[in-house]
Amino acid sequence: MSSYRYPRIRSSEITPEEVWKSRRQWMIAAGAATLGAATQAWPVAARASTAATAALQARPSAQYMLMEAKTSEKDATSYNNFYEFGMDKDDPKRYADKLRTSPWTLTIEGEVVSPMTFDLDGLRKLAPLEERIYRLRCVEGWSMVIPWIGYSLSALLKQVQPTGNAKYVEFISAMQPENMPGLRGSSIDWPYTEGLRLDEAMHPLTLLTLGMYGKVLPNQNGAPVRLTVPWKYGFKSAKSIVKIRFVEKQPVSSWMKSIPSEYGFYSNVNPEVSHPRWSQATERRIGEDSLFAPKRKTLMFNGYGQEVASLYQGMDLRKNF
Repeated sequence: MSSYRYPRIRSSEITPEEVWKSRRQWMIAAGAATLGAATQAWPVAARASTAATAALQARPSAQYMLMEAKTSEKDATSYNNFYEFGMDKDDPKRYADKLRTSPWTLTIEGEVVSPMTFDLDGLRKLAPLEERIYRLRCVEGWSMVIPWIGYSLSALLKQVQPTGNAKYVEFISAMQPENMPGLRGSSIDWPYTEGLRLDEAMHPLTLLTLGMYGKVLPNQNGAPVRLTVPWKYGFKSAKSIVKIRFVEKQPVSSWMKSIPSEYGFYSNVNPEVSHPRWSQATERRIGEDSLFAPKRKTLMFNGYGQEVASLYQGMDLRKNF
């Protein structure tokens, strides 16, 4: 029986200030405008607003229902890392309504027998949707417990039949320069890219995520499709994915390119390995952030060691951080 159903003792990212020194704020146009401009702007805003509130039905998972208090939906949708929209935690909620989520396609290519492209409706119908309650642990020291909606990524990846040369899976996020002010920063090599080993990507815990809290994904949380890899730091869970590529060699992710001394490929939650600028031994659960709220002890593999520790047998997890 899975340990997810029992209480346990207890993508993210840290952005260097210099990465965002050039970030400029923008304001949504208001007041007088030509009718033509208004009618062009309205459909994008309307789609974002609708997507943020639309219900998404899913059956409760029989296996992956963590019995811990869930983070409030308000907190989970207003305190985010999504650097395409800004460095502050409230920037994604403030500005991500500009994200264009329809139409949307996700292409799978590379070392596969049958490259394929899926639209959003096709992704939602590919496998039964489940609600799974997972922890999310961010490298900055905060954590949440979120009811995600989706299905194991493996259900999607099997459709294209990876070849024997496929050893890794690379994930590429959307680039919409007109809608994402963070792309003006030059310290990150856009588009945002992440990667997993093939066995990590095919692990049943790795979730192709299409919703949360009984609704489709809000824009600020990576709409319309993202990853959730619960035993790794949040920045490994790529948002707003438009392309998945099977490759033979280990991909170099965006943060590995930007700050290789701080961000490695594996990025497993490991309380014994400190970030160069702070300890990872404890964490702050969002919603328990009063002045006197005690920090929680960080769990190895974010508490999912029983399920994933065997993937790293014999590896030095200090060296392979």
